[in-house]
Amino acid sequence: MQKTTQPLPAQPAPLFRIGAVAKLAGIPVSTLRIWELRHQAFSPSKTTGQHRLYSQDDVLKARLLKQLSRDGHLVSAIANLDASALGRLHNPAGLPAEPPLPPALTAKTVSLAVIGAGMAGRVDSKKFTSHFLSHTIRVTDQFEGLAQAGAGPFRERPQILLVKVNTLHDTVRADIQALARQQGALQTVVLYSFAKESVVEAMRVGGVLVRREPVSDYELSDLVSSVLVVDPVKRVDGVLSDAVIPARKYSDDTLSYVASISTNVLCECPRHVAELIAQLASFEQYSQECLNKSDEDAHLHAYLHAISGSARALFERALDMVAEHEQIALATIGPINPTDPTDR
Repeated sequence: MQKTTQPLPAQPAPLFRIGAVAKLAGIPVSTLRIWELRHQAFSPSKTTGQHRLYSQDDVLKARLLKQLSRDGHLVSAIANLDASALGRLHNPAGLPAEPPLPPALTAKTVSLAVIGAGMAGRVDSKKFTSHFLSHTIRVTDQFEGLAQAGAGPFRERPQILLVKVNTLHDTVRADIQALARQQGALQTVVLYSFAKESVVEAMRVGGVLVRREPVSDYELSDLVSSVLVVDPVKRVDGVLSDAVIPARKYSDDTLSYVASISTNVLCECPRHVAELIAQLASFEQYSQECLNKSDEDAHLHAYLHAISGSARALFERALDMVAEHEQIALATIGPINPTDPTDR
């Protein structure tokens, strides 16, 4: 008896956040919002957290609206046409079309180790994973608590360490930071139920993302999003080869030293780069504080934190190159110490 081959289930159509649509269509986010609100050009679906998700047809329509507006058409007059009608309007003679739209953004895999009872199930939930349209989160290890995680072993180095504890005090803080250093995690996210403000502040100053429970799956997703490289596809000379933003590399004292020394570079590149890093690090810290305080604007501040962190890490790489050219021994000056809150 001949076996029948069951057809493979259809893959879900890719969905895009408004930032991805703007990037693929070459249109500012503000313009897309005006076209949607004022001219009803798009009708995106929305998640439970009220985040807009656009289809591939929406991306194509945005590109066509951009091209037709450059040709002299009023967007208000053609906004309610579908992509096919806009395509015929743009190319009535049937001339060869532009290269096809890429089916989706290239996904970048992020390794995540989870510590805390019940946390692995939350990370697997659709409410959590639906936010990562250009990243794939892969849980590499799961532990019930810090003691079990400390005993290990870990199967591989996690890029992100996600920890849930009931009580956060100095001993727990030290254990978490020691574990992050031991495993080489690029970023650490901690959820807690009870803690002293001084302990929480010490962890934040050390570059750890800290949030008090209860935290919804959407909020947890925003926290993790805030440490992901904004554009995991385009990289220059191997910079930011990971999809996760590395923790801050140089202290304010180091940056002040570099900004004040005399060099042979006439354009004063070391000073300018050091000052830019300091400003970006300050804004990165500010957006982190806003992310922790404001539930309503958490998604916006997660994006701002990721933008500033990505830029800060790129300029740290630039500072490394400048220091090598100018023979500035940055390593002897001392990188930032994440366990010492006075170092930042």
